[in-house]
Amino acid sequence: MKRVFLNKLNENWVVDRFRSEWYQYQSEISENNVRDSDVIWIIAPWTWNKIPKRHLKNKKVICTIHHIDEEKFHKKEKENFYNRDKFVDEYHVISNKTKKQVQQYTDKKIHSIPFWVNQNVWFEIKNKEKLRNKYKLDVKKFYIGSFQRDTEGSDLTSPKLSKGPDIFIEKVKLLMENNPNIEVLLAGTRRQYIIGRLKEMNIPFKYFEMVDFSSLNELYNLLDLYIVSSRFEGGPQAIMECSLLKIPIISTDVGIAKEILSPKSIYSTTSLSEGTPDIDYALKKVKKYLLPQGMENYKMMLINDS
Repeated sequence: MKRVFLNKLNENWVVDRFRSEWYQYQSEISENNVRDSDVIWIIAPWTWNKIPKRHLKNKKVICTIHHIDEEKFHKKEKENFYNRDKFVDEYHVISNKTKKQVQQYTDKKIHSIPFWVNQNVWFEIKNKEKLRNKYKLDVKKFYIGSFQRDTEGSDLTSPKLSKGPDIFIEKVKLLMENNPNIEVLLAGTRRQYIIGRLKEMNIPFKYFEMVDFSSLNELYNLLDLYIVSSRFEGGPQAIMECSLLKIPIISTDVGIAKEILSPKSIYSTTSLSEGTPDIDYALKKVKKYLLPQGMENYKMMLINDS
């Protein structure tokens, strides 16, 4: 049986978790030593050049492209893409939107498969009142969540526009016109831009900077609404996680949004009044990506001969 090696990341990011889960659930076809593998899965494409070229030349190579930020995909980024492309046999993307982007730069085979979602990490907690009491939150407030970084630059003041933090702020402002009882819950690093804007507008918020997955699962379960406001995305994985947890979610038309969420749950950046959560629709769509079923298409992609 063919053995698959996944390149390392070590950035404490979602891809680290995917790699770890793959080795946990697919140990029978996985290999920790690239030398002894038959297939190389470049799951972290920005670290591809750490893999010895002799192995890239002699083994089947599948490369994941999570997304392409078209506003930042310039000469240097394109050169890196084409240098890596010389060693790649097939590509993997996690959304049909990214597939269309990658097709502009290569004629090689592209597999579009969303990442799986681990139901052992992300699960519904039904006693919301008890959970809110644990975090000292008002049981009567309406909590809106955002758990992904929004700030870039060495000064940590510039908005990461691909994540749409400015759109998030405008969406919250609009919702507060009809519900002044809103409070925002933030998690993760590099949240300075949104924090600054919330303070400017006197919008109440709570910030949980460094949290483990168990705590993040609890934070999700505290929410009345999660807002994805990105301009460019690979996933985001929050769509899968909220859908599984039955957390109301609305999103811009990015990444996997159209593949998981109801059309009525997707709003336009030019029409912020749009977007209605549909918990049942999203839950039905996400169920086929639970473990271990959610890895089956990956196994076919990696170990089958093309």
